[in-house]
Amino acid sequence: MSPDPDITRFAERPWFAANELLAFMVELTALACLSWWGFTVGHGPGPHILLGVGTPLLGIVLWWLFAAPKARLRPALPLVLVVKAVVLGGGAAALYGVGHPVAAVVMAIVVVANTAVAETFRRTVPGRPAGPEGVTVSPEIG
Repeated sequence: MSPDPDITRFAERPWFAANELLAFMVELTALACLSWWGFTVGHGPGPHILLGVGTPLLGIVLWWLFAAPKARLRPALPLVLVVKAVVLGGGAAALYGVGHPVAAVVMAIVVVANTAVAETFRRTVPGRPAGPEGVTVSPEIG
């Protein structure tokens, strides 16, 4: 039985594994913030429940379809980043909306840094230099 390639990738690059764990925690935090915001807006229990459950549920569906590592539909990077900005940025905006502007700014900074590092790590493979695959060195230069 061969080892799981994801486990091997994590073992070879511990910073990648740590950043993936942080990414998961940021995703959960964004969903919690969206829920918190949803339960605080609107008048009466109906809108509170609808928005408190529906907003993070919409974020989960968007993530599952477009942004998860094993997404149902894996579009090009720009659309993935838009979905991540909507869901994760929405979490930061929701945090601002419930009255925590400093925490919202901190979350936004963490989201941007974590997403940039995660996407960079995901596009580089250990043992192979990053960059366009079509770049070769001439034997005369060698």
